[in-house]
Amino acid sequence: MPLYRSSLAVKICLAMVAFAANSVLCRLALKGAHIEPVLFSTLRLLSGAVVLAPLLFRKRARATPRWKLSQAFFLAMYALFFSVAYIRLDAGAGALLLFGVVQITMVVSGLMRGERLNLTRSCGLIVAIAGIAALLLPGAVTPSLKSALLMGIAGVAWAAYSLSGKSATDPGTSTAANFLLAVPFTLLALFVSGSDLHYDHRGIVLAILSGALASAGAYVLWYAILPKIDAVTASTVQLSVPCLATLAGVIFLGEALSLSMLLSTLAVLSGIWLVVRKAP
Repeated sequence: MPLYRSSLAVKICLAMVAFAANSVLCRLALKGAHIEPVLFSTLRLLSGAVVLAPLLFRKRARATPRWKLSQAFFLAMYALFFSVAYIRLDAGAGALLLFGVVQITMVVSGLMRGERLNLTRSCGLIVAIAGIAALLLPGAVTPSLKSALLMGIAGVAWAAYSLSGKSATDPGTSTAANFLLAVPFTLLALFVSGSDLHYDHRGIVLAILSGALASAGAYVLWYAILPKIDAVTASTVQLSVPCLATLAGVIFLGEALSLSMLLSTLAVLSGIWLVVRKAP
Protein backbone atom coordinates (compact mmCIF):
# COMPACT_ATOMS: atom_id res chain seq x y z
CA MET A 1 0.00 0.00 0.00
CA PRO A 2 1.42 3.44 -0.87
CA LEU A 3 2.71 5.41 2.06
CA TYR A 4 0.32 8.30 1.53
CA ARG A 5 -2.69 5.96 1.77
CA SER A 6 -1.58 3.98 4.82
CA SER A 7 -2.01 4.40 8.57
CA LEU A 8 1.70 5.23 8.60
CA ALA A 9 0.83 8.55 6.95
CA VAL A 10 -1.44 9.38 9.90
CA LYS A 11 1.40 8.68 12.34
CA ILE A 12 3.76 10.86 10.31
CA CYS A 13 1.21 13.71 10.35
CA LEU A 14 0.85 13.43 14.13
CA ALA A 15 4.62 13.52 14.60
CA MET A 16 5.01 16.56 12.35
CA VAL A 17 2.21 18.41 14.16
CA ALA A 18 3.97 17.71 17.46
CA PHE A 19 7.29 18.94 16.03
CA ALA A 20 5.57 22.14 14.89
CA ALA A 21 3.98 22.59 18.33
CA ASN A 22 7.44 22.23 19.83
CA SER A 23 8.75 24.96 17.55
CA VAL A 24 5.97 27.30 18.67
CA LEU A 25 6.67 26.59 22.35
CA CYS A 26 10.38 27.24 21.83
CA ARG A 27 9.62 30.47 19.98
CA LEU A 28 7.34 31.69 22.76
CA ALA A 29 9.86 30.91 25.50
CA LEU A 30 13.11 32.03 23.88
CA LYS A 31 12.03 34.95 21.73
CA GLY A 32 10.16 36.35 24.70
CA ALA A 33 13.31 36.01 26.85
CA HIS A 34 11.33 34.09 29.45
CA ILE A 35 14.19 31.66 30.06
CA GLU A 36 17.88 31.19 29.28
CA PRO A 37 18.31 28.79 26.31
CA VAL A 38 20.60 26.21 27.95
CA LEU A 39 18.29 26.06 30.97
CA PHE A 40 15.33 25.70 28.60
CA SER A 41 17.02 22.72 26.90
CA THR A 42 17.85 21.12 30.24
CA LEU A 43 14.29 21.40 31.54
CA ARG A 44 12.94 20.25 28.19
CA LEU A 45 14.96 17.02 28.21
CA LEU A 46 14.53 16.47 31.94
CA SER A 47 10.73 16.72 31.77
CA GLY A 48 10.74 14.40 28.76
CA ALA A 49 12.89 11.91 30.67
CA VAL A 50 10.50 11.98 33.63
CA VAL A 51 7.52 11.26 31.38
CA LEU A 52 9.28 8.44 29.50
CA ALA A 53 11.10 6.80 32.44
CA PRO A 54 8.22 4.37 33.25
CA LEU A 55 8.69 2.81 29.80
CA LEU A 56 12.04 1.45 30.96
CA PHE A 57 10.35 -0.63 33.65
CA ARG A 58 7.51 -2.16 31.64
CA LYS A 59 7.17 -5.86 32.26
CA ARG A 60 6.11 -6.43 28.67
CA ALA A 61 8.79 -4.36 26.99
CA ARG A 62 9.57 -5.86 23.59
CA ALA A 63 13.28 -5.41 24.07
CA THR A 64 15.75 -4.41 26.73
CA PRO A 65 16.66 -0.70 26.66
CA ARG A 66 19.46 0.19 24.27
CA TRP A 67 21.64 2.60 26.20
CA LYS A 68 23.40 4.21 23.25
CA LEU A 69 25.48 7.17 24.32
CA SER A 70 25.82 8.38 20.74
CA GLN A 71 22.04 8.81 20.30
CA ALA A 72 21.79 10.69 23.60
CA PHE A 73 24.68 12.92 22.55
CA PHE A 74 23.00 13.76 19.22
CA LEU A 75 19.73 14.53 21.03
CA ALA A 76 21.44 16.80 23.55
CA MET A 77 23.47 18.60 20.88
CA TYR A 78 20.36 19.22 18.81
CA ALA A 79 18.40 20.62 21.77
CA LEU A 80 21.27 22.82 22.99
CA PHE A 81 22.46 24.27 19.69
CA PHE A 82 18.91 24.83 18.45
CA SER A 83 17.99 26.80 21.57
CA VAL A 84 21.16 28.90 21.65
CA ALA A 85 20.99 29.68 17.91
CA TYR A 86 17.32 30.62 18.14
CA ILE A 87 18.09 33.64 20.34
CA ARG A 88 19.79 35.60 17.55
CA LEU A 89 18.09 34.13 14.50
CA ASP A 90 15.06 35.32 12.62
CA ALA A 91 12.43 32.57 12.72
CA GLY A 92 12.38 32.18 8.95
CA ALA A 93 16.13 32.01 8.46
CA GLY A 94 16.50 29.68 11.43
CA ALA A 95 13.93 27.19 10.21
CA LEU A 96 15.34 27.26 6.69
CA LEU A 97 18.86 26.60 7.98
CA LEU A 98 17.77 23.81 10.30
CA PHE A 99 15.61 21.86 7.89
CA GLY A 100 17.87 22.58 4.94
CA VAL A 101 20.81 20.98 6.75
CA VAL A 102 18.62 18.08 7.93
CA GLN A 103 17.44 17.56 4.34
CA ILE A 104 20.93 17.58 2.83
CA THR A 105 22.44 15.34 5.53
CA MET A 106 19.71 12.69 5.39
CA VAL A 107 19.41 12.66 1.60
CA VAL A 108 23.17 12.26 1.15
CA SER A 109 23.20 9.50 3.77
CA GLY A 110 20.32 7.74 2.05
CA LEU A 111 21.97 7.90 -1.35
CA MET A 112 25.21 6.56 0.09
CA ARG A 113 23.21 3.62 1.47
CA GLY A 114 21.77 2.84 -1.93
CA GLU A 115 18.36 4.53 -1.73
CA ARG A 116 16.79 5.51 -5.03
CA LEU A 117 16.06 9.08 -6.09
CA ASN A 118 14.14 8.94 -9.38
CA LEU A 119 12.92 11.88 -11.47
CA THR A 120 9.58 12.20 -9.66
CA ARG A 121 11.17 12.19 -6.20
CA SER A 122 13.87 14.62 -7.34
CA CYS A 123 11.21 17.03 -8.62
CA GLY A 124 9.31 16.65 -5.36
CA LEU A 125 12.42 17.57 -3.36
CA ILE A 126 13.02 20.65 -5.49
CA VAL A 127 9.40 21.80 -5.24
CA ALA A 128 9.29 21.30 -1.46
CA ILE A 129 12.57 23.14 -0.86
CA ALA A 130 11.50 25.97 -3.17
CA GLY A 131 8.24 26.25 -1.25
CA ILE A 132 10.10 26.46 2.06
CA ALA A 133 12.40 29.15 0.69
CA ALA A 134 9.46 31.15 -0.67
CA LEU A 135 7.65 30.82 2.67
CA LEU A 136 10.52 31.77 4.96
CA LEU A 137 13.06 33.92 3.16
CA PRO A 138 11.07 37.07 2.24
CA GLY A 139 10.68 38.14 5.85
CA ALA A 140 13.96 36.73 7.12
CA VAL A 141 16.92 38.75 8.34
CA THR A 142 20.37 37.62 7.17
CA PRO A 143 21.77 35.65 10.12
CA SER A 144 25.18 36.13 11.67
CA LEU A 145 27.80 33.53 10.77
CA LYS A 146 27.97 32.29 14.37
CA SER A 147 24.21 31.77 14.65
CA ALA A 148 24.07 30.10 11.25
CA LEU A 149 26.84 27.68 12.24
CA LEU A 150 25.07 26.86 15.52
CA MET A 151 21.82 26.09 13.72
CA GLY A 152 23.73 24.07 11.14
CA ILE A 153 25.23 21.94 13.91
CA ALA A 154 21.72 21.47 15.34
CA GLY A 155 20.54 20.28 11.93
CA VAL A 156 23.38 17.75 11.59
CA ALA A 157 22.73 16.49 15.13
CA TRP A 158 19.00 16.02 14.49
CA ALA A 159 19.71 14.26 11.18
CA ALA A 160 22.14 11.94 12.95
CA TYR A 161 19.61 11.27 15.71
CA SER A 162 16.94 10.46 13.13
CA LEU A 163 19.21 8.20 11.08
CA SER A 164 20.30 6.27 14.17
CA GLY A 165 16.64 5.71 15.03
CA LYS A 166 16.20 3.45 12.00
CA SER A 167 17.77 0.63 14.03
CA ALA A 168 15.52 1.09 17.08
CA THR A 169 13.81 -2.19 18.05
CA ASP A 170 11.65 -0.69 20.80
CA PRO A 171 10.93 3.01 20.19
CA GLY A 172 9.63 3.61 23.72
CA THR A 173 12.56 2.23 25.68
CA SER A 174 15.11 3.59 23.20
CA THR A 175 13.71 7.12 23.41
CA ALA A 176 13.40 6.97 27.20
CA ALA A 177 17.03 5.86 27.47
CA ASN A 178 18.11 8.63 25.09
CA PHE A 179 16.36 11.33 27.11
CA LEU A 180 17.80 10.08 30.40
CA LEU A 181 21.33 9.92 29.02
CA ALA A 182 20.98 13.32 27.33
CA VAL A 183 20.20 15.16 30.58
CA PRO A 184 23.79 14.93 31.97
CA PHE A 185 25.10 16.50 28.74
CA THR A 186 22.79 19.51 29.14
CA LEU A 187 23.57 19.76 32.87
CA LEU A 188 27.27 19.87 32.03
CA ALA A 189 26.60 22.57 29.42
CA LEU A 190 24.60 24.48 32.02
CA PHE A 191 27.50 24.26 34.46
CA VAL A 192 30.24 25.39 32.06
CA SER A 193 28.26 27.96 30.06
CA GLY A 194 28.55 30.68 32.67
CA SER A 195 25.34 32.21 31.37
CA ASP A 196 22.96 34.35 33.34
CA LEU A 197 20.36 31.72 34.23
CA HIS A 198 17.37 34.01 34.02
CA TYR A 199 13.90 32.53 33.95
CA ASP A 200 10.34 33.26 34.92
CA HIS A 201 7.27 31.16 35.60
CA ARG A 202 6.15 31.23 31.97
CA GLY A 203 9.54 30.12 30.69
CA ILE A 204 9.62 27.12 33.02
CA VAL A 205 6.09 26.07 32.07
CA LEU A 206 6.87 26.36 28.34
CA ALA A 207 10.05 24.30 28.74
CA ILE A 208 8.18 21.55 30.60
CA LEU A 209 5.38 21.53 28.03
CA SER A 210 7.96 21.36 25.26
CA GLY A 211 9.65 18.34 26.80
CA ALA A 212 6.77 16.43 28.38
CA LEU A 213 4.18 16.93 25.65
CA ALA A 214 5.67 18.09 22.35
CA SER A 215 8.98 16.19 22.54
CA ALA A 216 8.67 12.97 24.55
CA GLY A 217 5.68 11.37 22.86
CA ALA A 218 6.53 12.73 19.43
CA TYR A 219 10.07 11.35 19.56
CA VAL A 220 8.79 7.89 20.51
CA LEU A 221 6.42 8.06 17.56
CA TRP A 222 9.22 9.26 15.28
CA TYR A 223 11.45 6.35 16.28
CA ALA A 224 8.55 3.99 15.55
CA ILE A 225 8.16 5.50 12.08
CA LEU A 226 11.81 5.69 11.01
CA PRO A 227 12.49 1.95 10.46
CA LYS A 228 9.52 1.86 8.04
CA ILE A 229 10.59 4.68 5.70
CA ASP A 230 13.75 5.57 3.83
CA ALA A 231 16.02 8.49 4.72
CA VAL A 232 14.90 10.59 1.73
CA THR A 233 11.25 10.32 2.77
CA ALA A 234 12.09 10.93 6.44
CA SER A 235 13.97 14.12 5.61
CA THR A 236 11.35 15.41 3.18
CA VAL A 237 8.28 15.01 5.39
CA GLN A 238 10.02 17.16 8.00
CA LEU A 239 9.88 20.10 5.59
CA SER A 240 6.21 20.32 6.56
CA VAL A 241 7.14 21.43 10.07
CA PRO A 242 7.93 25.10 9.25
CA CYS A 243 4.65 25.31 7.30
CA LEU A 244 2.68 23.86 10.20
CA ALA A 245 4.45 26.13 12.68
CA THR A 246 3.63 29.14 10.51
CA LEU A 247 -0.03 28.13 10.31
CA ALA A 248 -0.06 27.60 14.08
CA GLY A 249 1.17 31.16 14.44
CA VAL A 250 -1.83 32.31 12.42
CA ILE A 251 -4.29 30.29 14.51
CA PHE A 252 -2.86 30.70 18.01
CA LEU A 253 -0.72 33.84 17.85
CA GLY A 254 -2.91 36.01 15.62
CA GLU A 255 -0.34 36.31 12.85
CA ALA A 256 -1.57 37.27 9.37
CA LEU A 257 -2.25 34.65 6.69
CA SER A 258 -1.09 35.93 3.31
CA LEU A 259 -1.71 34.53 -0.15
CA SER A 260 2.01 33.88 -0.62
CA MET A 261 2.08 31.92 2.65
CA LEU A 262 -0.82 29.77 1.47
CA LEU A 263 0.73 29.14 -1.96
CA SER A 264 4.11 28.29 -0.43
CA THR A 265 2.51 25.82 1.95
CA LEU A 266 0.67 24.15 -0.93
CA ALA A 267 3.94 23.91 -2.86
CA VAL A 268 5.71 22.24 0.06
CA LEU A 269 2.88 19.75 0.58
CA SER A 270 2.78 18.99 -3.16
CA GLY A 271 6.52 18.35 -3.18
CA ILE A 272 6.25 16.04 -0.16
CA TRP A 273 3.43 14.14 -1.88
CA LEU A 274 5.58 13.59 -4.98
CA VAL A 275 8.38 12.17 -2.82
CA VAL A 276 6.29 9.84 -0.66
CA ARG A 277 4.06 8.51 -3.47
CA LYS A 278 7.15 7.11 -5.18
CA ALA A 279 8.83 5.91 -1.99
CA PRO A 280 10.14 2.33 -2.19
